[in-house]
Amino acid sequence: MIEIATAAAGDGNSKTTRSALRAALSRERITYMAAGATTALVYYVFLGLGLLVTGDRVPYLFLVAACYSATVPAAYPVYRRLVFRDAGGSWLTGCLRFYAVGASFLAVSMTGVPLLVELAGFPVLVAQGLIIIASPPLTYLIHNKWTFRSGQPV
Repeated sequence: MIEIATAAAGDGNSKTTRSALRAALSRERITYMAAGATTALVYYVFLGLGLLVTGDRVPYLFLVAACYSATVPAAYPVYRRLVFRDAGGSWLTGCLRFYAVGASFLAVSMTGVPLLVELAGFPVLVAQGLIIIASPPLTYLIHNKWTFRSGQPV
């Protein structure tokens, strides 16, 4: 129905533009999910190995922060080059924004993991996994609209 109205209005390129836009958005979301899944997997492996190697000798919240710090430096270039390819602005500004978003989600983990572990009785890896699964929709919106915006004002 929309295409008929568009064709009647004399704008034959509108359908092509919408299709291209949908394809680009879809591709961006797919690469975002792939990059996010890879980053989460690397982080999760680091955390699992850290818990396995250290046992109870190192507090799990220290391991959460350490594994985050080991994983995130490699993530920004991947997101910048593969996911949000048309991001404008400087790498430094984007990087600072990326880490600000990451730090806020680290704060969520540092709060949520102990709540799930200490109050609900979940194992650390399950608690962290629940938080990881819950965060992608919000982080995608924040990264898309703020971290990697194409130079437009916020």
